[in-house]
Amino acid sequence: MTPHLVLEHLDSLVKPPGSLGRLEDLAVRLCVIQQTLAPRTTPRRVVLFAADHGVVAEGVTAWPAEITRLMVAAIVSGGAASSVLAASTGTDLRLIDVGVAGPGLPDGPAHLCRKVRFGSRNLAQEPALTVEEFREAVAVGEEQAADAVAGGVALVAAGEMGIGNSTPASCLTALLTGSPAEAVVGPGAGAGEEVLVRKRRVVAAKVASESHYLADEPETTIASVCGLEIAAMAGFYRRASASGLTVVLDGFIATAAALVAERLWPGTARSMIAAHLSAEPGHAAALAHLGLKPALDNWGMRLGEGTGALLLMPILDAAAAIVTRMATLDRAGIRTDGP
Repeated sequence: MTPHLVLEHLDSLVKPPGSLGRLEDLAVRLCVIQQTLAPRTTPRRVVLFAADHGVVAEGVTAWPAEITRLMVAAIVSGGAASSVLAASTGTDLRLIDVGVAGPGLPDGPAHLCRKVRFGSRNLAQEPALTVEEFREAVAVGEEQAADAVAGGVALVAAGEMGIGNSTPASCLTALLTGSPAEAVVGPGAGAGEEVLVRKRRVVAAKVASESHYLADEPETTIASVCGLEIAAMAGFYRRASASGLTVVLDGFIATAAALVAERLWPGTARSMIAAHLSAEPGHAAALAHLGLKPALDNWGMRLGEGTGALLLMPILDAAAAIVTRMATLDRAGIRTDGP
């Protein structure tokens, strides 16, 4: 199924060619990923991975690390933005604790504790993760993608919760796209200028110290700056893509995980649809490197939690509907070749 064949089908429907604009672009992407003119967008699931980050000790975020644990509880109880958007879009939501500091919540229908360790180490002082820890977190993500496949899910998204995680995401984006470190660092969850200065300094120093090793030791280098939830998302993408699922990509942190997946397992991004362009400056560079165009521009979103991906779900439903349910010009008795 090529884009040309999908466009031929869309042009045969009861509308002027291209008149549904970017909705048709999404329809083409869905059909090409799924290799069918009958794409599915349900059942669907968003899996959120949560972890803490030792680099918070460097003052790179305006929020205390304890917020990660509190937000996990809010998501599981149904009161967070991701919870509300998942419910309103008919999307199954699960949260996986892959590295939140402290005791985890009891396992339940929408929550699992799969801690690799109690947060990553301070990447400004030492490697954030060992290769073994990175692989263990990747395996947690792969397990969740395999579970989605076994459950008959057609479309998935990954999201995250982790105070401080825009710092490792910035490091990964600079390393894996070749962008200047200072150009990919943004305010994250609302950092002021003083915090931003510290964050830029931490990212620039870490990228400078690790960039020489990337070509020869990509996995070790990635692990040294990675977060547990980012590694888990990368593993989720790897298995979801290999299993034929359609992957809806969220914002900056999720896209940093997509960069990891594409670097280590090339071809992963072919299964992806980019939901939106984050307000974080590094997101555009990451999407461009993956060859993905965001469906939603200028929305200014930067929350994470899979919220951007969730917002796109009803639009993907509409894209699938025009392909599968609209009448053709022939069936409607409409001629386009003149009287």
